Amino acid sequence: MGFVSVIRGNASEKFAASYLKKYGYTVVAQNFHSKFGEIDIIAYDGDVLAFVEVKFRANTDFGQPSSYVDQRKQNKILKTALHYMYREKISDINIRFDVVELIKDRCRAGKYQASILKNAFDIGEI
Repeated sequence: MGFVSVIRGNASEKFAASYLKKYGYTVVAQNFHSKFGEIDIIAYDGDVLAFVEVKFRANTDFGQPSSYVDQRKQNKILKTALHYMYREKISDINIRFDVVELIKDRCRAGKYQASILKNAFDIGEI
């Protein structure tokens, strides 16, 4: 986890993509939409295809940002990921669902904590 500057909204997703690249991910899509939902970032982490949800919170008073990726959201991400793989003709590959958490630092104005939660949720066998 590091401290970074970031702006809310779409800028946080753009920042998250850069942050992932810093840690070796290769971003292949951002803000992928389908009739099932949206995936913020799709990237390879080595030979694993990661579907990444970006969550920003001003503080953790009501829980970590990743706690907002509830079962309903997980199901939407899964359906959207499967649609993406079908559309792009991707099969026989390891996939993972990650979350990038961005939390405003209370002690340092304009700074935020960032972290990558690999395999943030498990969808079982596909």
